[in-house]
Amino acid sequence: MEVVTMYPSNRRTFLKSALAGGIAAAWGLPGARASFGVAETTPGPGVSRVALMTGSNRMENIFNALKPFAGEVKEAIGNRPVVIKPNNVSTTTPLCATHADCLAGILEFLKSIGRTDRIVIAESAASGPTFEGFENYGYFELKKKYTVEFVDLDEQPIETVYTVSDEDFRPHAVRMARLLLDPETYVISAAVMKTHDRVVATLSLKNIVFGAPIKDKGFRWGPGGVRGARNDKPINHGGGFKGVNYSLFANAPRLHPDLAVIDGFEGMEGNGPVGGTPVDHKVAVVSTDWLAADRTGVELMGIDFGDVGYLNYCAQAGMGQADLSRIEIIGERIQDHVKKYKLHDNVQSQLIWKA
Repeated sequence: MEVVTMYPSNRRTFLKSALAGGIAAAWGLPGARASFGVAETTPGPGVSRVALMTGSNRMENIFNALKPFAGEVKEAIGNRPVVIKPNNVSTTTPLCATHADCLAGILEFLKSIGRTDRIVIAESAASGPTFEGFENYGYFELKKKYTVEFVDLDEQPIETVYTVSDEDFRPHAVRMARLLLDPETYVISAAVMKTHDRVVATLSLKNIVFGAPIKDKGFRWGPGGVRGARNDKPINHGGGFKGVNYSLFANAPRLHPDLAVIDGFEGMEGNGPVGGTPVDHKVAVVSTDWLAADRTGVELMGIDFGDVGYLNYCAQAGMGQADLSRIEIIGERIQDHVKKYKLHDNVQSQLIWKA
């Protein structure tokens, strides 16, 4: 099947297009005055491939879902450094964090295509020391088998990016990790399939965009934090239900992953992204089109795609494929593995983005 792509396929291409003709031209928008709402169901810009694998072994699921993209990923990486971004919204709650076996599956895949160096696992935990989470979740054990380094994004060079708030809908400065913004870095999102308290569902894009803001050393929610230590993550998350969806969309061109890996072996439903309950799902979703991957993830969770604001905005802007009829599924059939995830208690408030 021929794959036709009319949108920039990676952050490198986007930046070149943006410099040549402006952001709107880079995404094929008619101009600055874009209209946003629920995405139409008309066919998207091209056909995208998504791998969907299931099984009783988490690491094998991830590896098998990655295999169909071996040639494409190897060529795209070239000599670029590789950054794997897990989801550590908490350093002490395993259900809400990327499992070490998911990371092992990615590292094994990279090894299979000849990449065994210049690989880092990088994160800025939402609260508490990042390396505390790495230790608690067994990430450091991966060094026994793989050549991989660990990076605390809170201690890396930063760049100021802007987000918006429902309160005033004006730009607010956010410090973000330059490592994830660098177009010369090949970014892999190792996301967890979860419901969310602001944007209905969190998958591969949100893991990168809202994982990039950093915090000062010593910041921790509740007792034990350093007085005066600042955390920029709430500037994004606290932007209101409209602002948070728009900010995800606005930052997606520079912060989307090159490779989307969604681990749904044990998903989270209910009051995610931290306080939810487990879903025994045993699925893995992979694509080099992050939007197609997230669209597939939403479908597998039994969520109405029209309820997920930021993904609809990105679909309208042509950032990837969101039309299921134009997504080629490799492996299992979506309809055989749909589970109806219970949504957050405040989901009706979240849907205010549609107003």
